[in-house]
Amino acid sequence: MAHDHKVLDALDAAKTQWYHFTAVVVAGMGFFTDAYDLFSISLVTKLLGRIYYFNPSSKTPGSLPPNVSAAVNGVAFCGTLAGQLFFGWLGDKMGRKKVYGMTLMLMVICCLASGLSFGSTPKGVMATLCFFRFWLGFGIGGDYPLSATIMSEYANKRTRGAFIAAVFAMQGFGNLTGGIVAIIISSAFKARFDAPAYKDDPAGSTVPQVDYAWRIVLMFGAIPALLTYYWRMKMPETACYTALVAKNAKKATSDMARVLNAVEVSDEEKKAEEDELERREEYGLFSRQFAKRHGLHLLGTTVCWFMLDIAFYSQNLFQKDIYAAVNWLPKAETMNALEEMFRISRAQTLVALCGTIPGYWFTVFFIDIVGRFAIQLGGFFFMTVFMLGLAIPYHHWTTPGNHAGFVVMYAFTFFFANFGPNSTTFVVPAEIFPARLRSTCHGISSAAGKSGAIVGSFGFLYAAQSNDPAKTDAGYPPGIGVRNSLFMLAGCNVIGFLFTFLVPESKGKSLEELSGENVDEEAAPGQGNQQQTVPTNLSE
Repeated sequence: MAHDHKVLDALDAAKTQWYHFTAVVVAGMGFFTDAYDLFSISLVTKLLGRIYYFNPSSKTPGSLPPNVSAAVNGVAFCGTLAGQLFFGWLGDKMGRKKVYGMTLMLMVICCLASGLSFGSTPKGVMATLCFFRFWLGFGIGGDYPLSATIMSEYANKRTRGAFIAAVFAMQGFGNLTGGIVAIIISSAFKARFDAPAYKDDPAGSTVPQVDYAWRIVLMFGAIPALLTYYWRMKMPETACYTALVAKNAKKATSDMARVLNAVEVSDEEKKAEEDELERREEYGLFSRQFAKRHGLHLLGTTVCWFMLDIAFYSQNLFQKDIYAAVNWLPKAETMNALEEMFRISRAQTLVALCGTIPGYWFTVFFIDIVGRFAIQLGGFFFMTVFMLGLAIPYHHWTTPGNHAGFVVMYAFTFFFANFGPNSTTFVVPAEIFPARLRSTCHGISSAAGKSGAIVGSFGFLYAAQSNDPAKTDAGYPPGIGVRNSLFMLAGCNVIGFLFTFLVPESKGKSLEELSGENVDEEAAPGQGNQQQTVPTNLSE
């Protein structure tokens, strides 16, 4: 009784074509913008402190108070979490394509608005900035489930992993571009408006024009998003959605024939297929049927992403300490505002170039060869190893002369996060769930990840403070110290490692085979968990 879906089979068998690459760029540009926007704020927070929290009597430049700093950096994460859940659900309700344009427009508007943050007091400026950063995050959140789902539904089964991972890898380029834009802007302003160091002239070290510098950096993120808006609107709805959720096999075929040289399907076959789809029983997200078939999968994808992001985002906390330790960043008071922005951007750009980009592309090349499971397990394993390698001899690393080793170890944890769970946790949820719940489940998984990011960025900001009250950063209570924090992070990686075993391998299988959508409910009872044994097509 179960027909194979001819359109979807044709897509799975289709050769990799030019259209697949345009889809990567169009979906990837959203990710490029996401990374740019989330990352660029970290390049300008020091500058914001100098401009808006300048204290003439202080020996050190102004800096954002802990609660303001947390809000400015973290409010976008909170927006992202909400956006992932909301747009993930909406993408299954209204279709991927309709929602895709909305998220992009929201990103463009909020990007520009955050650069235009106004107010007569520092509090006012920071409050408007946070307001628009929240809604910017909301739009960015929608991009996660939609980009992943769209790419997974366009691709063929042989190279699907690589295409989804390539969309995700655009993040690396977004970070890189953020750094480069900040370098260019700060150098240009520095050349035009030179200023003395802070210690020589506290008030004069921050020229009034720098208030434009951070705004330009933030607003630049709207450009790539605007450029891809037109192309996004021209993409047809994915065949999986049209055929399996909207139940219109005819339209699915004509849509795909427009962009891919796929196989034509005759009208009688389409008719039979649509009738069969009408008869099929549909279970919802909260049904026992879903829990039986995909409950453990969803648990696996959410916990892995949650644990990974705790470890991944708290690593960023050590960056400034590392830069200072390796003398990439001189003491703040020896620089003027633009010099500091330039130095920070340069350091971040180097990290993006060496630490993050290679890992992403390793995943793209290997994911369809060794599979998702191996990459994720290996990634969690090596992250654990390198974090323990940083934590156990922590005292050794902090003594002068050993900093280079510390940086190498640190770079390796980043490499194995990206050539590992950071990429695979994004790919897998877009493949293993049924089409009508696919973007919702991806949204739930990625929202779990973002809540991990919030724990990682803020929990560990407080935890990593020294337990000696005299040594904490201004305004923070004593914590458990960096060394103990690293042990906790290694523990998170171990939990991620264990939960990886709940997630099925999706390499080389069609989406329908993975989600059990081409198997009748009655004909294949109780085959929820052993997805490997589900027959591909019962009518053969």
